[in-house]
Amino acid sequence: MTTKRILLLLALLGIFWHLNAAECRALDLNLPAVRFQMDDAQAPEQVAGVLKILFVLTILSVAPSILVLMTSFTRLAVVFAFLRTALGTQQSPPNQVIVGLALFLTMSIMWPVWQQIHDQALRPFQAQEISGEEFLQRAVTPLKNFMLKQTREKDLKLFVSFTSDEKPKDAASLPLSAVVPAFVISELKTAFQIGFLLYVPFLVLDMVVASILLSMGMMMLPPVMISLPFKLMLFVLVDGWNLLVASLVKSF
Repeated sequence: MTTKRILLLLALLGIFWHLNAAECRALDLNLPAVRFQMDDAQAPEQVAGVLKILFVLTILSVAPSILVLMTSFTRLAVVFAFLRTALGTQQSPPNQVIVGLALFLTMSIMWPVWQQIHDQALRPFQAQEISGEEFLQRAVTPLKNFMLKQTREKDLKLFVSFTSDEKPKDAASLPLSAVVPAFVISELKTAFQIGFLLYVPFLVLDMVVASILLSMGMMMLPPVMISLPFKLMLFVLVDGWNLLVASLVKSF
């Protein structure tokens, strides 16, 4: 039976393929040909150009990681996830809303940094006033300064001891291999601290509701089911989203 189904499926695919081919011939579509060709490099400049293209493609492939690990996105996303868990609303707001809100808030928070990178690095590079190496150095400096402002000294010392044997002379000489992971764990610690503060009022409300239900003898009724509407009402009455977003933006 399975063999007959497979043969029938192959026959249908063949008929569909021939019909499409006949239709394309009837329409006389002249599609452009795309050809990839690799020739031997005739000069060192050609090799350098290929390496630059590979470097740009590599940067584009790790761009999501740069966005998540070198900006304010980490703190925002983790705090919003803690808020949803503390409220007990399970999948509301959904992950897409949390990530989208964190993304646009990240763009707002990081806008001065992007402006510095544009003025100090991108614009001179487009005007061919600086080389590619200097462009990378100027582009990294504002981003590194932003991360260092949010990084704890203890975390930075830890990763500096892992990555280099010599003590850096100043902040500019700190390698990104030490600054980025130190910034990430500092952001995670800050996000967990904010998450703890978010949990406290909702936890107190859960305990009060559980005590009331226990005193009334309703031990089989889940306290979370009763406390959820009160959590939502409390969060709406205090304008929780406005307070939380304002506090997060001002924390950077």
